[in-house]
Amino acid sequence: MRWQRAGSGEKDSEMRFGMKFFNKIINRLTYVRIIAMGYLAVILAGTLLLMLPASTAPGQETGFLTALFTATSATCVTGLVVADTSTHWTGLGQFFVIIMIQVGGLGFMTMGIVLAMALKKRISLRARGLLQESMNYMQMGGIIRLVKRAFMGTLLFEGVGAVLLAARFIPIFGLGRGLFYGAFHSVSAFCNAGFDLMGRHYGAYSSFVAFYGDVLVNLVLMALIILGGIGFFVWSDIREKGIHVKKYMLHTKMALLGTVVLLAGGTVLFLLFEKDNLMAGMDMKEKLLSAAFSSATPRTAGFNTIDTGALTGASKLLTMVLMFIGGSPGSTAGGIKTVTMLVLVVYVWSNLRESKGVNIFHRRLDDDVIRKASNVVVISLLMAVFSVIYICFQQPELPVEDVMFEVFSAIGTAGMSTGITRDLAMDSRILVILLMYCGRIGSMSFALSFTERKKVAPVQLPVEKIMIG
Repeated sequence: MRWQRAGSGEKDSEMRFGMKFFNKIINRLTYVRIIAMGYLAVILAGTLLLMLPASTAPGQETGFLTALFTATSATCVTGLVVADTSTHWTGLGQFFVIIMIQVGGLGFMTMGIVLAMALKKRISLRARGLLQESMNYMQMGGIIRLVKRAFMGTLLFEGVGAVLLAARFIPIFGLGRGLFYGAFHSVSAFCNAGFDLMGRHYGAYSSFVAFYGDVLVNLVLMALIILGGIGFFVWSDIREKGIHVKKYMLHTKMALLGTVVLLAGGTVLFLLFEKDNLMAGMDMKEKLLSAAFSSATPRTAGFNTIDTGALTGASKLLTMVLMFIGGSPGSTAGGIKTVTMLVLVVYVWSNLRESKGVNIFHRRLDDDVIRKASNVVVISLLMAVFSVIYICFQQPELPVEDVMFEVFSAIGTAGMSTGITRDLAMDSRILVILLMYCGRIGSMSFALSFTERKKVAPVQLPVEKIMIG
């Protein structure tokens, strides 16, 4: 017995040493790197789960790259696929996909904190800081309360959406499948993921084209997309202050303004661009639904009710702009974010007017915010341009506008495609996987994960003027 106790004590000592060593490594990592590694871990775990024989439908084959592409697209809530979700994966595989979408949409740190709270665990200061960085929150105070509201709000919105969609799907697909479809598409829409299960019934990669005139399906999906993409902080602010818009925080006002302008402007422009094309045979109700849905879904949702590949050149370019901007900060959506773009627009306008400071809603924007917004846009654009050039060089047979569409869809985690995703070569697919990953953790965060240093240089280099413009 003495020997057993000694052996047990030795193992406990080794375990404690291993935990201390692991914690020491983690404590040396910056928040950005931990977040990047966390999403990577979820993607790799999802890849292994999708490679299980039980995840693939009979007659289908799943290689490592197909599983990796799907896991990345689901975890990064993108929606680009190289295998039709409905026909390639079994029910178990689809379940794994929706779990990855939920974890990716809310954020793995948010899910971890919710689990810790459920187990009555203490949330450390470092965990709160990591959560603040993960949710892109402005301050550490109140972060746990925000997580609770975000989680409960997510359950509420997804639950209501699932019930409403199931009410439409059950008469069409039967009770069991109708309930599952309602839940799957509600989560996919709220998390701005764009995965759908309609390929089994209306043709592979068909999305919601068969429902372009269905008021209930269109309005529910659009509402979920907008609610998921507007940001958890905006929910919390509106919940506390009700309809008193003047009392909203500056971030909330800017997020709402950007959302309304993009949705309304996009709807009008899609009506104009497609009235003699894809909407030529529709009545006014169907035109309005299709235009509004086409304006909402590029905000990184990924669904479509009209054929994306058949859009006019102007509509494709407009869709690329909307995909690049995406949703609001601290949400399930991707893109450079509405607030980021609004900051730069206000900054340029203020410079043109030679105003003192950059002001909006009777508040002045901090110089650091403007600098960060500029970095996000420039880094994202450089990544997109490089990717388009590389794919066009490797596969010259692909139309340039379709390659641009695919790249902006990937980096904005939008998931819309003109149909060339399955035609991408192996290296092009790997590049798209990297773009989806960067789009989810943020292009600037991805760059910082390689360059971030805690030490600040004690001296600065001398200034010398240059010519601009």
